[in-house]
Amino acid sequence: MTLAAYKEKVKELPLVSLFCSCLNPQTAENSPYKAEDAVDLGWCVMKDVEVIELNKRTSGQAFEVILKPPSFDGLPELNTSMPQRRDPSLEEIQKKLEAAEERRKCQEAELLKHLAEKREHEREVIQKAFEENNNFIKNAKEKLEQKMEANKENREALLAAMLERLQEKNRIRRNVKHS
Repeated sequence: MTLAAYKEKVKELPLVSLFCSCLNPQTAENSPYKAEDAVDLGWCVMKDVEVIELNKRTSGQAFEVILKPPSFDGLPELNTSMPQRRDPSLEEIQKKLEAAEERRKCQEAELLKHLAEKREHEREVIQKAFEENNNFIKNAKEKLEQKMEANKENREALLAAMLERLQEKNRIRRNVKHS
């Protein structure tokens, strides 16, 4: 590839094409890229682009493209100073302080309201836990009393059955002795 062919290939790249269009307006017409597709660098003036052919190899050629720094000649100076602030009046300061105090009071009221709601919720949770605990204790006592009553009845029935068997044995023994 020759140096001229390489220059043409490089000019097809968007950024290089833009640089070249700054230098040579004819390349902008031949480029497949439109001005609105590229970054607008019209605010700087490019002095020169230098392409140096380094060496030829069997694998290709090497080039060095040197872009000289842009100059900002002819640009209007930007006003970097901040606009002057006017001093606030005592009345404006007082209004701002009153508004800040009002905001602080509103925030404090909201915080107190939130804390009151939180305390109320905690009370409800504690009350519910207390009621559930009381219900559990009540149910446990009822079940225990039912079990104790059932055990008492079973024990009394067992004793009554044992007494009856004992009495039956005693009757059989008396009958056997008398006979």
